[in-house]
Amino acid sequence: MVTVGLPVEVVWVFWVAIGLIIGSFLNVCIYRLPREQSLVWSRSRCPHCRALIVWYDNIPLLSYVCLGGQCRNCAHPISRRYPVIEALSAAATIGVFQWFGANAVGIVYLVFVWALIVVSVIDLDFQIIPDEISVGGLAVGLVVSVLVPQLHGTTQMLVALKRSVIGAVVGGGLLYGTGVLGGMVFRKEAMGGGDVKLLAMAGSLLGWKMITLTFFLAPVLAVIPGIVVLLTRRSHVIPYGPFLSLALVVSLFLGEQVLQVTGFEESVRLLWSFYGWGH
Repeated sequence: MVTVGLPVEVVWVFWVAIGLIIGSFLNVCIYRLPREQSLVWSRSRCPHCRALIVWYDNIPLLSYVCLGGQCRNCAHPISRRYPVIEALSAAATIGVFQWFGANAVGIVYLVFVWALIVVSVIDLDFQIIPDEISVGGLAVGLVVSVLVPQLHGTTQMLVALKRSVIGAVVGGGLLYGTGVLGGMVFRKEAMGGGDVKLLAMAGSLLGWKMITLTFFLAPVLAVIPGIVVLLTRRSHVIPYGPFLSLALVVSLFLGEQVLQVTGFEESVRLLWSFYGWGH
């Protein structure tokens, strides 16, 4: 991404603008994907009165503020989720580019985080993870790993592809195995297929080491919300996608540090060397 020579403030404004615009599109994905509606060929409408939304009422954040959080046509409240997703997308854009740089690796990771935002909200609402993101993302992850081998700590395309495939197999395999074991113990489905495919997709980009960390971190993050749901709703079922997504973000940004602090780094390094999977 070309920002050479521009003042830092201008670059930040540019990143925020891109993040807000993409955030608006993420809201479209969140609403339409689970309803199997086109992401491209239909204009945005008010979910309540179905009136078409004109372009100046569809400016990220600004339109929400100017409209007072209400539809111009029917005055029905607009969900606060829309500006929150837009702001979250902008924050993710700044965070990823600041951490990884506005380069090929940073762009791939940013798209990955954007996808996790969509996955998390859809799973919260519908308890599904769209194949368009998980399966489609897996295919894209394998291809991108070849095109941007630096994602896997190498400059060699075949090595990167090997690590990507291993990451996908380990990611999907860990959750699939957990689901099979849970089904045998509890005699009911213990892990959704969407979660398995999501972690396989993530593994194709992050590699098996970060996916293994995610596998152990996600249930830790889900413990307290799970207890709350059990006590308030008398249910053992919670959407797991948001916790996988949060664990993936932690692993993406802080994975190496977490492995070192927890003492898992040396164990992972030994496995890494034993199987000849990495650097």
